[in-house]
Amino acid sequence: MRYLVFSDVHGNLDALTAVLDAAGAVDAYLVLGDLVGYGAQPNEVIDCVRRLGPLTIVRGNHDKVACGLQLPETFNPAALEAAAWTYEILSEPNRQWLREIPAGPIAIDTDVEICHGSPDDEDEYLFSLFDAERVLPSSTRKVCFFGHTHFSVVFSMCAGPGHVDGMSMREPDAGAKLTRLLIDPGRRYLINPGAVGQPRDGDPRAAFAIWNTTTHTVELHRVAYPVARAQARIRDAGLPEVLARRLSLGR
Repeated sequence: MRYLVFSDVHGNLDALTAVLDAAGAVDAYLVLGDLVGYGAQPNEVIDCVRRLGPLTIVRGNHDKVACGLQLPETFNPAALEAAAWTYEILSEPNRQWLREIPAGPIAIDTDVEICHGSPDDEDEYLFSLFDAERVLPSSTRKVCFFGHTHFSVVFSMCAGPGHVDGMSMREPDAGAKLTRLLIDPGRRYLINPGAVGQPRDGDPRAAFAIWNTTTHTVELHRVAYPVARAQARIRDAGLPEVLARRLSLGR
């Protein structure tokens, strides 16, 4: 099986289209949440994702706010303005569809699960080795794909009860198109493919992963997309300028 794994589209249809084109033919899609928020095409992104199949998806915090399931209590002013705009512009069928997206984690098979924030808390941010060391022992599968931070990163540790040595972190080379990781059966992994629609790791290209169950590999990809067009859509929608500006910075 060849899976396309992606997260944090955030209403950026231009980036999502580039990812789908670059990934090519796959057997299934794993979506790690936050389809909407920040970007100017939330309905178009949801319509696109709804057409994908077979599809396994978990909700993100922006998805919950955009459909009215959660108040945006922790959002900064720009995120808050974008969330209110998104809520108003979403069609009722798409708003209802967002409400029905399940919380993570969801087990895909005996080896892999997916979540938005962490296996413990769908809204938790996993940034550091300390975060990963705390969460990895509680994950139920060898590999957990997560999103939320908008950073493309891999954490791993040796498997086994009480065994937390060999912790490592790898980030894709900012100038490369992909980083390939061979899954070691003796290790456990937290893998963030990065953000499709709003990367924050200093690389403005859209990020995604390909998980191949035949070769036991995960490829972390980056692909360029028409950033200027996505920025123009944000400005035309009257959304905060910072949401457009950060797309070209990857921050």
